[in-house]
Amino acid sequence: MTEPGRPAPGRRRWGPARRGHGPGLRPRLTVLATALVALASALLLWLGWLLVGGVARAVPALPVGSTVRVGGLDVPADRLREAVGAAARSDVLRAGLIAFPLVVVAAAIVSWVLVGRVLAPLYAVTETARRLTADSLDQRTGLRDVRGEVAELAAGFDAMLDRLQAAFDAQRRFVANASHELRTPLAVLRTEVDVTLADPAADIQELRRMGAVVREATRRADDLVAGLLMLARAEGAEHIEARPVDLADILAAGLTSTRGAAGVRGLRVVAQRAAAPTVGDPVLLERVAGNLLENAIRHNVAGGWIEACARPAPDGWAELRVASSGPEIPADRVDELFEPFRRGPRERTGETPGSGLGLSIVRAVVSAHGGAVHGEPVPGGGLAVSVRLPPDASRRGDAHRS
Repeated sequence: MTEPGRPAPGRRRWGPARRGHGPGLRPRLTVLATALVALASALLLWLGWLLVGGVARAVPALPVGSTVRVGGLDVPADRLREAVGAAARSDVLRAGLIAFPLVVVAAAIVSWVLVGRVLAPLYAVTETARRLTADSLDQRTGLRDVRGEVAELAAGFDAMLDRLQAAFDAQRRFVANASHELRTPLAVLRTEVDVTLADPAADIQELRRMGAVVREATRRADDLVAGLLMLARAEGAEHIEARPVDLADILAAGLTSTRGAAGVRGLRVVAQRAAAPTVGDPVLLERVAGNLLENAIRHNVAGGWIEACARPAPDGWAELRVASSGPEIPADRVDELFEPFRRGPRERTGETPGSGLGLSIVRAVVSAHGGAVHGEPVPGGGLAVSVRLPPDASRRGDAHRS
């Protein structure tokens, strides 16, 4: 592997291969610098030639009729100034014609070297970009001793690679987990159908049992696909529909839709609602409240409790908080629950497990709305999740409780 900023063997010294035609940046800058030095040298030579002539004209006049030896020749006194000026200009021109090409060549060499040193970090960035593939995103420019704008460019490029690597890693994990989760209900479907078809004595009761299993497997697959679509929509939302929304109303709708499931589990639900105006997509925010409540019901214990609250925070933001009893969760594992297909511990009560996308959808929707979500374990077992969203200053309401 070549050193950072050094061209690979067999490659032209002025940088990596280019897609376009014509000379690269290094030779063009070298030619420009050399041309400027040549122009300046020519200008200085011309000014020196003029100044020498002016100095020669300042030679004092001698008596008329006398002669002076200049350059081995006797020159009349009245022509002394012209002779001295011509000789001085000739010497300056002769020396200049020798020094001029030497200065130009030296300028070209120095410019080539200096431009190469200046552009070396850029070549390192380019080489790193050309080597990158989906499987080699861990490579970096390795530039540590550069300064100024080039250092900012290298640092920005490395930071971009860090984000790309994190995104690709997350995508790989997501695809792998999604494939695994989809494979499970499909395997159940195939197994049940194969077993039933292979049994020549299968009766109506067996077919009904198979139908119930197939129906449950298809429901799980449908829930998983719906969750994946919701997650993709939330993560890819660049422009959220900006409509006034009250989290108190959002929570009320979520409590209504989950009241039956909570009653089946024998859970005690306590809700507090105060006007908490915000701005966002009502459908996505309803999914946030629904996922939090469904997660609290599914991962609860029989006869447990759920506390839900919608209220304005002291800083004016709208806050939605859902806490519930349940199995104990280590504090260092709470953040993992917001990753796709991560499930916390659950009591074996026969409750159908979820898709593992509930909290990840909550985080994606809240992030798309410019808010924040935070989870923490409940002492004695359970989880509390708080959602904070920017306030809607145009709306004010009176607090109410249910």
